[in-house]
Amino acid sequence: MKYAPIALFAYNRLSHLQQTIESLKQNSIAEHSELFIFSDGAKNTDADEKVQKVRDWLKTITGFKRITIVERQINYGLAKSIIQGVTTLTSQFGKVIVIEDDLIVSPYFLQFMNDGLDFYEHTEIVASIHGYTPALKGQIPQTYFLRGADCWGWATWKRAWKIFEPDGNKLLLQLKENNLMKEFDFDYSQPNIQMLKDQIIGKNNSWAIRWHASAFINNMLTLYPGRSLVNNIGLDNSGEHCAESTVFEVALHLEPVNLKHIPIEKNEMVYKAYVKYFKNVRESIFRKITRKAKAILSI
Repeated sequence: MKYAPIALFAYNRLSHLQQTIESLKQNSIAEHSELFIFSDGAKNTDADEKVQKVRDWLKTITGFKRITIVERQINYGLAKSIIQGVTTLTSQFGKVIVIEDDLIVSPYFLQFMNDGLDFYEHTEIVASIHGYTPALKGQIPQTYFLRGADCWGWATWKRAWKIFEPDGNKLLLQLKENNLMKEFDFDYSQPNIQMLKDQIIGKNNSWAIRWHASAFINNMLTLYPGRSLVNNIGLDNSGEHCAESTVFEVALHLEPVNLKHIPIEKNEMVYKAYVKYFKNVRESIFRKITRKAKAILSI
């Protein structure tokens, strides 16, 4: 197998980045994988020192087949950096594994990514392979498909990435015209449409919601593991578009995920489990806000 290159996107969070790199190095095939690190430039003078500390440390990394560090001279922002980085590497290698600097991965993450890329390389309906799965309730299969794409530790091919549509307005119009709003929002349990609308008016610059919508509109699927191979440690108010929260934390799956032929279609049972999960998350957040409000009022 020819292992896919790894694209790692970093900014100014050295502690998070160090944990990400260390977890990647625990993967046995890391030493056979090329690592491309895209280091974004500082947004302002306050970030200069932190960005420089990240760049100084990046030069000390070992444990991969080859390491290439791309230092942006200006601040691209996460969306532009990822879009350009993924486009460059898929054009050069035909496939890529994508990681951000706040993700901890299982020792079997890279194997699952590469196995999935190899297994579904010529299956046009498959848009990507994803590493994160929330803590769903019920009997979740070892692997499953959902419609669309995702963003917390993933991999794709040049053939799939070419459908990425950067224009949020076009995506929203197509979702409306094809009556996909309800399904796109997981039966209105997850505010994906609102996130897309916010991107359109500049409240966020999410590349992820546009990637998801692009694949969703094209009726493409993403393969997930039944138990998560990724945990996001960046939901501590330190990154872009990520408020402080613990509701998405998961225990990493520490065993290999063996791929086998499954129906190449959206798993309806898992979709319903996601709907229940998102509803529970929303209720949990609401209860947390209510408790804080009561505490403030009691002072």
